[in-house]
Amino acid sequence: MDQPGDRERLMLALEAAGLEMWENDLVEGKVTRKVTKVFEELGYRPEEAVGLVEDIYRIVHPDDVAQLKAAVVAHVAGETPQYRCEFRLRAKSGAWVWYANYGKIMDRDGTRQGRRFVGVTFSIDDRRRKEAELERANALLVERNRQLAELNETLQALATTDPLTGLANRRQLFEAGEREVLRAQRMGHALSLLIVDIDDFKLVNDTWGHAAGDEVICAVAATCARSVRGQVDLVGRIGGEEFAVLLPEVGMDDANTLAARLCRTIPASPVPLGTTALLELTVSIGIATLTPDVVSVHELLRRADQALYMAKGAGKNCVRPLPRGELLT
Repeated sequence: MDQPGDRERLMLALEAAGLEMWENDLVEGKVTRKVTKVFEELGYRPEEAVGLVEDIYRIVHPDDVAQLKAAVVAHVAGETPQYRCEFRLRAKSGAWVWYANYGKIMDRDGTRQGRRFVGVTFSIDDRRRKEAELERANALLVERNRQLAELNETLQALATTDPLTGLANRRQLFEAGEREVLRAQRMGHALSLLIVDIDDFKLVNDTWGHAAGDEVICAVAATCARSVRGQVDLVGRIGGEEFAVLLPEVGMDDANTLAARLCRTIPASPVPLGTTALLELTVSIGIATLTPDVVSVHELLRRADQALYMAKGAGKNCVRPLPRGELLT
């Protein structure tokens, strides 16, 4: 039996902790200890609270009714050792306020249901709002990080992509070229480089204008990009009407085959200018392959440029590989 004053001390401790005790008689189906503080906090007058005690679900948020009822049923059926639920109650002002209910059926010994259903109710609104604020802050942080990643990708693309053609720019080509030179030297693999130059491009600009010249550059760039192995080879614009094609693990013979195919494909695809004109283009191509005395992509590019000079001297619209050991001064 409780000692005198124990119950009063308990109620005082609960009140100090912000908890309000409730108790139901499950046999008679009565509320034997009603909550009052909760309804006061929600702004209801005592006479209004009387009806709400008997039908609390009238002010439970519609989204929370099912879980609240399920938690009660589960504990009454003996499926859970405690009754615990968090839900929103509608204040008289119309605002939704978060509360928690923790309780337990007393006197249950396995042979009888137990009569007293005792528990406490307390506000968790501050905690829930802080959690919601934290979730919003985290969601905002995730979104900002996503935007930052997209911006970084955009900046990276701007830093490494030729804005006219969408090909790799000179910077990206040299960075990738240095990596491929080192890898080829380490693994003992082949590496080839083409320089593709549009023949008589100045005449195109002088005759048709710079806008037409840009169309021509883009058309040749697209043909080069379609002609190589995706995700393996790299096509870049190194300036004006000149392109470079980096071919990892490709020797001179296969590089020469690709270059010859480009020399056939580009003239076979005239570029439309205006509504009636079709401009047939040709290109000259120089080829260089990695040899033991080549120590950088700059050297490889210089050799391919020498080969291109030989192709131009041979009458243009042709391919010239730089023979091993041959380098013009």
